[in-house]
Amino acid sequence: MKNDRNVKQLLKTHRFITDGGLETTMIFIHDIKLPEFAAFPLLNQPEHQSLLREYYISYITLARKNSLGFILESPTWRASRSWGEKLGYGTGEIDFFNRKAISFLESIRQEFEDCTTPMIISGNLGPRGDGYHADDKMTSDEARSYHSAQIGTFSRTTADIVSAFTITYAQEAIGITLAARDAGIPATISFTVETDGRLPSGQPLGEAILEVDEATDEGPLYYMINCAHPTHFKHILTGGSSWLNRIRAIRANASCKSHAELDEAVALDRGNPSALGQEYAILTDILPHLNVFGGCCGTDHLHIEAICREIVEPLPHD
Repeated sequence: MKNDRNVKQLLKTHRFITDGGLETTMIFIHDIKLPEFAAFPLLNQPEHQSLLREYYISYITLARKNSLGFILESPTWRASRSWGEKLGYGTGEIDFFNRKAISFLESIRQEFEDCTTPMIISGNLGPRGDGYHADDKMTSDEARSYHSAQIGTFSRTTADIVSAFTITYAQEAIGITLAARDAGIPATISFTVETDGRLPSGQPLGEAILEVDEATDEGPLYYMINCAHPTHFKHILTGGSSWLNRIRAIRANASCKSHAELDEAVALDRGNPSALGQEYAILTDILPHLNVFGGCCGTDHLHIEAICREIVEPLPHD
């Protein structure tokens, strides 16, 4: 059964935090192998499902302590057809994992949500290709078709929104947005950028946001930047351009390293949690509607705790 939640209204009245780098936490801190960087198989392993539960609760504890909302992001970034095939899963099994992920998060929400910490469940999806490269591009129609299965599954659960992470080019974002519209569920789009602030496709971030909005009649609920350090993109968030108003969320990497450097890394670069929190404080001054704060590669609850110290203040008027 769907939840009747006014997500737009919640975003206007609450600040939200979310989790950090799920996959890097599991790999580097808990020494769990994640082939193809896929976390969803952990849901079928009782001991690892318990670890996932503890992982989410550590962040929920921070949200409740600071009277912030919390976005429960499902561990399904790789749970789409192509990645499932690489991991040896068929279509039915992938559908099962996506449904199980939302059911798992719903049980956590029912246990921990209260009036000061509203929770939004997000069905997480990733790109068909590599999250660091924009090769093997799809047209927007191809992307719409490819992502429709996973998005359709989420739309038949209690997920409130779907969130596309680490998107590297505009056409895939357009297809995802249209597939979500077809399924009747709000979508958020998160682009990743290189150290020059451009998408891996080479397109400037602002141009990509404007292209997606034009093609979908401002379809995404909001935009996010993830899997990049603030120093990689802070310099492009200038000039008072209209597209800056569409960015509501940041999930930054802990490390200042480039995607190429992170791809070759054999150890976790946790960066400096306090310094990252200070970077987020700067971003709240630059982005007028920024009110969803989380982490990506290399971040954990200590980074989100540092961010909370910087952003816990009354929400500015929308």
